[in-house]
Amino acid sequence: MANTVLLHKTGGPENLKIEDAATRAPEAGEVKLRVEAVGLNRAELMYMGGHYFEKPALPSRIGYEVAGVVEAVGPGGDAGLLGKRVATDPGYSMNKFGVLGEEAVVPASSLGEFPAKLSSVEGAAVWMQYLTAYGALVLHGKVTQGDFVLITAASSSVGLAAIQIVKAEGATAIAATRRSNKRDALLAEGADYVIATEEEDLGARVEEITGGKLARIIFDPVAGSFVEKLAEAAARGGTIFEYGALSMEPTPFPLMQAMSKGLRMQAYTLLEFTNDPEAVKEAKRYVVERLEDGRFHPKIAKTFPLARVVEAYQYLASNQQIGKVVITVP
Repeated sequence: MANTVLLHKTGGPENLKIEDAATRAPEAGEVKLRVEAVGLNRAELMYMGGHYFEKPALPSRIGYEVAGVVEAVGPGGDAGLLGKRVATDPGYSMNKFGVLGEEAVVPASSLGEFPAKLSSVEGAAVWMQYLTAYGALVLHGKVTQGDFVLITAASSSVGLAAIQIVKAEGATAIAATRRSNKRDALLAEGADYVIATEEEDLGARVEEITGGKLARIIFDPVAGSFVEKLAEAAARGGTIFEYGALSMEPTPFPLMQAMSKGLRMQAYTLLEFTNDPEAVKEAKRYVVERLEDGRFHPKIAKTFPLARVVEAYQYLASNQQIGKVVITVP
């Protein structure tokens, strides 16, 4: 038995309960972790509300991103993993493998070691954010020196990872956030420019910053009617990567802008390449190399103990944070 967070009905974080629940042994292709930290993601807020790709089978476990120590491996598994400190990349079922609790069973294929210099809290803030940004910006977008890249919701953990990737590739990172109160923090995190979208004209500012070139790559989790503004800021032949739906509004296709500029609007999720072992291996090598040499550094906004899981998700939903919200498990 172990303390486990369960969702009992769809809605908000108030529906999460911590219960003493039976744990299971890992099956073939699985491992069991002693949980040390869990990174929180907006995907879980959508899952709670019944708006995610996967619908919760109540009562459901929850949580995608965990750092911990391997305690057991399934039949035929690699015994060399025992005792190793690892973290998971998302892409599995939260119904079956939700990780919020003292113990978690996860697919062995989701494991990734992170540099020893990182704490478990930092380790729980690695794979979701860096792999998500890597897939769009490096794998698909081929970001390179001289590019202008517009990153919306830039204060999120994925947004900050995107800034770091853009800078590491020699491109210019234009961070967009709703209000200017996060400007100084985003500049400190490496953004070259910051645009407050509720206070400034996004298209005009991007045109000014880029000297009329506009942004070749736009990395956006907001969607909804906001894409019309993004299309204004996009360069001729540019791509708008939509990797989320935070607005929860219908998302129009900006046809006239797309036709006049030859724009692409590409829906993208991390799952597009996590089923390719070689692509994942290369992505993890890329990330670890830059974590080791300091070009990448996970930003932790705030930590909460497991007992305050409801408060932690409420804080995540408040949009106050800059970086990752992490649950610590004693």
